[in-house]
Amino acid sequence: MKNSKKKLLLWLLLCAALLAAALSFGLPGGKAESVQEAMRDAVLHDVNRISLFGIKEVNPAVISAFSVTGILLLLALILRLFVIPRFKLMPGRLQMVLETLVGTFSGMAKSNSPHRHKALGVYLFTAGVYIFSSTLFELFGFQAVTVEGHSIALPAPLSDVNAAIALGCLSYLFIMFGGILAVGPSGIGRALKEFSLPISMSFRLFGALLSGLLVTELVYYYITLSFVLPVIVGVLFTLLHALIQSYVLTMLTALYYGEVTEPKEPKAKAAAG
Repeated sequence: MKNSKKKLLLWLLLCAALLAAALSFGLPGGKAESVQEAMRDAVLHDVNRISLFGIKEVNPAVISAFSVTGILLLLALILRLFVIPRFKLMPGRLQMVLETLVGTFSGMAKSNSPHRHKALGVYLFTAGVYIFSSTLFELFGFQAVTVEGHSIALPAPLSDVNAAIALGCLSYLFIMFGGILAVGPSGIGRALKEFSLPISMSFRLFGALLSGLLVTELVYYYITLSFVLPVIVGVLFTLLHALIQSYVLTMLTALYYGEVTEPKEPKAKAAAG
């Protein structure tokens, strides 16, 4: 017991000494860019670009999107081939997690669109898992090399406004086509009444994720704030945004899908004169 306390005290003293030295002398290489440039590039991605197989220079978020999509497809294949066939009547932990996840989105679809919910449940599950996974992706800090030779951490795919707009428009098109299949051409009119929906969903998603990214960039930039605090800020902001944005976009999609695909009320028969 005494030895463990001594080791703990030694580690604390060593960490305190390293922290004091870092605060006293700073980083040896200095800062390569100002905080304004760092935060501007976090929004526009016009400086630190990455070569896509030597074909084209792209935003780091594009590489992140390809990586997240590939990882999710691989995990889905593994689960389908090796996990799902072994499901039992008495579920284990992994089976309970998967069934709870699927049941959550399926229940959301049924409650908001009881008349037409099978395809909706699949889309909500896919969109929710993608938003949550792509937001958590930035926590791992995967590194990539820019065309200028600098090393950067890959951001969350949806921190790029183009990705957020694409997901918002995809959700809107899914709602519109669902309305067409449910009630015919009048479904287009119902969907067009909410013409601002893709804009609101896109920029709500982009703004929430971008705010967390900018706060984390700001905290990491200043050396006096770059110890311990970035871990807390990064993890809390990322988890919070992952959960909230997954819920918000899927809930909005389910609500509007239920309204657009609602069956027409039969016309009341005229009373016999």
